[in-house]
Amino acid sequence: MNETSDFNPARLVLARQRRGWTKKSLADATSLSGKTISLYENGDLTPSNESLSCIAQALNFPLAFFTGADIDAPTDENASFRSFSRMTSGQKFSALAAGGIAYMLSDWIDAKFQLPIASVPDCSGMDPEAAAESVRAEWGMGQLPIKNLVHLLELKGVRVFSLAEETSQVNAFSCWRRGVTPFVFLNTQKSAEASRFDAAHELGHLVLHRHGSNKGKEVENEANAFASAFLMPKQSILAQGWNCRSVKDVIRMKKIWNVSAMALAYRLHKTGILTEWVYRSFCIDLASMGARTTEPDPSPRETSQVLQKVLGYARDQGKSLGAIANELCVSVNDLNPILFGMAPVAISGIGGTALGPKRVAELRLVKA
Repeated sequence: MNETSDFNPARLVLARQRRGWTKKSLADATSLSGKTISLYENGDLTPSNESLSCIAQALNFPLAFFTGADIDAPTDENASFRSFSRMTSGQKFSALAAGGIAYMLSDWIDAKFQLPIASVPDCSGMDPEAAAESVRAEWGMGQLPIKNLVHLLELKGVRVFSLAEETSQVNAFSCWRRGVTPFVFLNTQKSAEASRFDAAHELGHLVLHRHGSNKGKEVENEANAFASAFLMPKQSILAQGWNCRSVKDVIRMKKIWNVSAMALAYRLHKTGILTEWVYRSFCIDLASMGARTTEPDPSPRETSQVLQKVLGYARDQGKSLGAIANELCVSVNDLNPILFGMAPVAISGIGGTALGPKRVAELRLVKA
């Protein structure tokens, strides 16, 4: 490894936050003082080789991770979080740190593959319903249901990763990286339908709040309205929604738009198909069936097409996930959670061969 003179304090901060630890927690785990940890993180003191080794072991990061250039990562200022009020500070910064690792992996992918350029419209200041129609028009979707939203986002240049947090308190978040590349992070602990709605909600933030605040009740409501309109276009709902005369009909017809029963019932109400009384009655019946926690007749979960192709190509070239992790100076356990639970590349050993030819490979994404 490099000498500790190459120690980067920002990397220590990210590693500690990724584990959800306070400075005191790290101090207790390494027999160092909290003041010493603060001096390290502020760049006022360089740790000895022995101290840095203790820190690396405690945080379960390779020693080499703590040297090198600064790591770009989402920040509290530019990331939009769902369920923000229910998150602890530790959960929030841990998720942001996981985003930094996703950025590193994204850079690794960009260096070896040609991905679609971001094509996300700027609908700042527009009404959410009109914005949803505008995005659909620009993307040539008309009123058709979206077969796979994650694939669609990736086709339009959005980088989609799963959240590494095993908690429902952090639903999803999105951000613009350097104002150019859009990222969306989705919680796989939720139902497939809820995660799909989260993806549309985060797209709403990306198109509606690119230049303004992406936090607060008002912007959350706008993103929700966008998601509802984007997944269930008004004209499509008006054309087919009149067939929903019972909760059984709602559960059957939610498959058309691949949304939750609750989300479809709400959209039917907002478009005037269900009266207030009928809508409330449907909600009560759905809740009694457990639909608020367990989706009836669930759909398959959507995953990343880009990551699947990248991992498949790496496997074919004899490149293990461990080897990729080594190049990024992180552990496999830090990559697995952001890969939608896909099986790691199963190649024995930690080295692997070089990833294919020197030319940049072009991934072919299938339109959703």
